[in-house]
Formats: sequence, C-alpha cells, structure tokens
Amino acid sequence: MHRLLADGCSQAAIAAELGLSRNTVRRFARADDPGELLVRDWAPRSPSILHDHETYLRERWNAGCTNATALWQEIRGRGYRGGYSAVRDHLARFRGNAVIPAPAPEPPKPRAVTSWIMTRPGDLDPADQASLDAILAVSPELAAVTTHVRTFADLMNQRRGRDLEQWMEAAAAGGEPALKSFITGLRADQDAVTAGLTLRWNSGCVEGHVNRIKMLKRQMYGRANPDLLRLRVLLAD
Repeated sequence: MHRLLADGCSQAAIAAELGLSRNTVRRFARADDPGELLVRDWAPRSPSILHDHETYLRERWNAGCTNATALWQEIRGRGYRGGYSAVRDHLARFRGNAVIPAPAPEPPKPRAVTSWIMTRPGDLDPADQASLDAILAVSPELAAVTTHVRTFADLMNQRRGRDLEQWMEAAAAGGEPALKSFITGLRADQDAVTAGLTLRWNSGCVEGHVNRIKMLKRQMYGRANPDLLRLRVLLAD
C-alpha cells in the first residue's frame, strides 16, 4: 500500500484496487510501521468518564429523578469532573423508560469456561458450576464436547484403555471439528495411547530427571568444564 502511495496513487484508487474500505486504506497509510497497527488494534479501551457514576445515576433515575441537569450537579458533588453533555447523552438513551435496567453481567472468559470443563465436577465451585450449567444449556454443541471431554478424563483416570476405541467412535459421530482432530492424532499411534491409558507405568520419573538435567545445564552454561557439570548431575539431590 505504501508503495502504491509512493507511486502517486490516491487512497480511493488503492481502495478500489485492493478491495478495501477507504477507512482501512487511510489507517494503513498513516501508519509508519506494522507495529503501529498492532498497538492500535489491541490497545484496551479506556473506561468511560461516567463509568464510576453509572450505578448512582441508574439508582437516582429509578427513584424518579430524571432531570439530567440535576443529576449532573449531584455527581459533580461526588467527584465527577466531566461536562453536562456527557451526562445528558448517557441518559438520553433511557428517555421514555421509567426504569433503567441493570447492566447485563459480563460473560465469562473462554479460559475460565475451559477450566470449568476440565475440572472434576465434584471439585467445581457451586457458583462456577451454575455458570457452566447456564452456558451448556444454551449451547448443545459445547455440552456435547463437555460430555466427551469428561468421559475421556474418566477413561484416563481409571485406566480403561480398552474403551478408547468406543470413545473415539462416539466422539467422531458427534461431528465436532476439534474432537475429530484429536481423534486423528490418537489413531496415528493408537497402540501406544491404549497402553498409556491401561498400564500403571509411565515415563514421569524419567521426564523429571530430564528436566532436572536441563536446568543444571542452563545453570552451568559458560562455566567451568564438563567435569563439574557431570558431578552436579550425579550429586545433585
């Protein structure tokens, strides 16, 4: 885009050639480097100047005080430093309503929902369980995935590797893309996965020693010689 601008093309011509809106072309044209665009796209929005006073305004409005000027003067006494127009515009949306409804609760983050699904149901906080139940009630697809995930966790914890094939067939029949990808990975080395879900032996102890040796190698980088590293590996607790 900057090359086209340097060649003398107008922003309107660039928008037509690249199939972009003029606002997008204008934004890219003003950026000196890609980092500028990323900062602008991901910068968090600042809260409204009225944010700390919206609850008070709602309570006063619902109590019968709908005069924007009077409410502005009241919140000025509570620390508001903005102008009257912001209060007027905020309340204008509720003209004709006897009551301002309470704001809808913020939806939970995907990371939180994932954590709830991955937690043993009996160990889940009652409030989190209620939130998860409400989400699953309106999303049959997520409810199906949750059922398959918890079934697999139970299969893994109880070492029921013999049931793996049955679980994969049931999960694949559901048609969830994420589970299909997971099942494809399981089938690529199914014998090893079945053994891992059946036998009581695992490589956890070996992996622990490997991590310990890697940590010692990082600490010893650039110091002394391999003889000292060997002694640390052999003698470290």
